Amino acid sequence: MISRVGRKGAIYLPKHIMRSLGVREGDRVLIRVEGDKLVLEFVPDPFSLALRTKKWARTTVEEFEAESEVEQGELYGP
Repeated sequence: MISRVGRKGAIYLPKHIMRSLGVREGDRVLIRVEGDKLVLEFVPDPFSLALRTKKWARTTVEEFEAESEVEQGELYGP
């Protein structure tokens, strides 16, 4: 696929490529040059990634805090 460089160096990715990569507007991208090639690597934001993934467990704030206290006790003592 061939695309054009727009104003201010903007390069727009086709929608089907963004969909296939799971990339959305506002996602962060690591850009590097390797020889004469431009390499784009999308960097997932942990919060966005958590919102997009299928949920497989449920917990309450109270359960989370209780588990956190147990973990902290094991790491740092009473």
